[in-house]
Amino acid sequence: MGRSPCCEKAHTNKGAWTKEEDDRLVAYIRAHGEGCWRSLPKAAGLLRCGKSCRLRWINYLRPDLKRGNFTDDEDELIIKLHGLLGNKWSLIAARLPGRTDNEIKNYWNTHIRRKLLSRGIDPVTHRPIAGADHASSDAAPTPTSVPKRTTTPFAIGFVDIEDKSSSTGGCEEEPSPSAWQLSEFPDLNLELCIGPPSQAPEQQKSSRRQDSSSSTLRIQLL
Repeated sequence: MGRSPCCEKAHTNKGAWTKEEDDRLVAYIRAHGEGCWRSLPKAAGLLRCGKSCRLRWINYLRPDLKRGNFTDDEDELIIKLHGLLGNKWSLIAARLPGRTDNEIKNYWNTHIRRKLLSRGIDPVTHRPIAGADHASSDAAPTPTSVPKRTTTPFAIGFVDIEDKSSSTGGCEEEPSPSAWQLSEFPDLNLELCIGPPSQAPEQQKSSRRQDSSSSTLRIQLL
């Protein structure tokens, strides 16, 4: 069996409290104390639920209720208590005189949580968020332009020539092979002579045989 309701919902008022109801509740508690909240509404002459009377007294009508903004000391105390107790707002409110558990919970979700995140602290574990402090230092450096190198074959082998077109915008011409070879090998003779193609060894032998046969023919004729 479940717990019986504290009052008959059909004969209770709902909605905002009136000033007359507040005065009746305050006068009864000052005269008799809080007592049992289940029987308080009937004894005080209120058509309200016992839970509604308790929340109205604790959150709005208590004489020691502290109103106004939270101070910096209260913020730090709430952060420390939350790190020890977690989301047990009633226990946290018991260590902050004049503050209610509902008020502290709302203030945590709207202000303190964002404050911790801005500090780089996890509001659940109260530990630094991984990578929050070194986000800027761990940024990848911008890649620098590296001059390209091409391999050009020459008669003396494969030589690496630095391509400066990437740094100069392609306006500078590459040096000619002859000028490059003269600068690197000053003793190298690059003068070229144009002449008829040389004959192969077999062609030379055949030409010699023809010359010898022609000379023997001339001797026989003589």
